[in-house]
Amino acid sequence: MLSYPSTVALSSRTLNHLADLIHAERTRRRGRWRRLDAGRPALLALAHLRNGDTIARLACGFTISVTTAWRYVREAIDLLAAHAENLNAAIRRIARLAYAILDGTLIPIDRVADQKPYYSGKHKRHGVNVQLIADCKGRLVWASPGLPGAVHDLTAARTHGLIEALSCANVMTFADKAYQGAGGSIRTPFKRRRHRPRLSRRQKTVNRHHAKIRAVGERAVATLKSWKILTKLRRCPRHATTIVQAILVLHHIRTSQNPR
Repeated sequence: MLSYPSTVALSSRTLNHLADLIHAERTRRRGRWRRLDAGRPALLALAHLRNGDTIARLACGFTISVTTAWRYVREAIDLLAAHAENLNAAIRRIARLAYAILDGTLIPIDRVADQKPYYSGKHKRHGVNVQLIADCKGRLVWASPGLPGAVHDLTAARTHGLIEALSCANVMTFADKAYQGAGGSIRTPFKRRRHRPRLSRRQKTVNRHHAKIRAVGERAVATLKSWKILTKLRRCPRHATTIVQAILVLHHIRTSQNPR
């Protein structure tokens, strides 16, 4: 078996923060002796999330068993997810923005036994629907729990209470045509209808400006999917929420000047 050194495109601050969380949890539990100190499992988990390295490859690289590697990764992800903001906490920050951008994305998954709920007709593949909120510069602010891929974006936003929360906070939010009829403070482009086959010149102008604003939100989608574990989730889709929340915490640690 050959092994080789690799890199993880994250700062040492991110590694140290996760290592501190693991060390604090071990101290609290006063559990049994572990083969690796807190820093190594933290690095192992970050390599899994950021680079998408498989558990088998990580076990070989860290000279531990596959079972041990899986346990370290699962513990680290659960610890991070426990520190994720809920929607109410996120809305307090979002309310200070000039405006927000709402978008949905599909996290591809392996096929599962009950395939139909996870098949997205829009994307023609199986996946998990995640709703994202970005600021005016396209920076990722919040990500929702995952829902089966067959769920429509507007339905997903309503299920998570996003429409109501954004409207109550009076945050002007730009979204695409999938959110038509959301109401409240959600702004969507004009859409041609059966009795109105053509848009007016003014409506077309509004749509162009709307598209320019909303396109910035694609950066938030790219930010989330830069974590290679989400290229194709090879585990039970019920774990998607925990993984996305863990990644969101790491993203905020990475972009914050003072993560603590």
